[in-house]
Amino acid sequence: MSQRPSHLRLGVNIDHVATIRNARGGVHPCPLRAAEMAAAAGADGITIHLREDRRHITDDDLTRLSGAIALPINLEMAATDEMLAIALAHKPHAACIVPERRAERTTEGGLDAAGQHNSLQPIIARLKDVGIRVSLFIAPEERQLEAAARLGAPVVELHTGPYAHAFDDGDAAAELARLARAAEFGAALGLELHAGHGLTYANVGPVAALPQLAELNIGHFLIGEAVFVGLDAAIRRMRACMDEARS
Repeated sequence: MSQRPSHLRLGVNIDHVATIRNARGGVHPCPLRAAEMAAAAGADGITIHLREDRRHITDDDLTRLSGAIALPINLEMAATDEMLAIALAHKPHAACIVPERRAERTTEGGLDAAGQHNSLQPIIARLKDVGIRVSLFIAPEERQLEAAARLGAPVVELHTGPYAHAFDDGDAAAELARLARAAEFGAALGLELHAGHGLTYANVGPVAALPQLAELNIGHFLIGEAVFVGLDAAIRRMRACMDEARS
């Protein structure tokens, strides 16, 4: 039987602090300040997505964050030569490989680890060679979990977007069961299980309660809530929701 991790980590994604800054240009609001506030509020890590079109986080943000914060940085990245070179140069604690399309508003689906085995394998190997913890953002499907294990990725992040959408429609039971089966299956394969996308105060509890999960990555909702209550309060409430679910 899988053991429940003693502490469910919270990775705070600060991409959309940069989105607000970039809407007008200049330096405010500052992603580094957001990362520092997240650390003080109880975040266990900082997640950033350096997109190919640099629509929010920029190369300079990555450089400044890497040199100024003590929390582990989880760099979300496309499986491209450019992003691989950046990751190897900065050596973040973790790199989460995600699918990326220029036209999408946000990451719309999981990475096809099974179908892209040959292109992903050398990238994963290079990242691991320099000590970067590699994760793959995938749909909660056995085929994708098995592919991640074959590729040697020690971590997977289960895409919770379909669950979040179903929760809003009032019938998330099937999607939650799908996540639960995937978490159990992935743990049996020896993978470390994370989850994220679309999580809110209202829907995070059932996901946080899944005993195999070690980390949740949450961003857009927290930055949106921060407009009304402040970033510190938004993160602390999410932390409390996660802790309550685990207790």
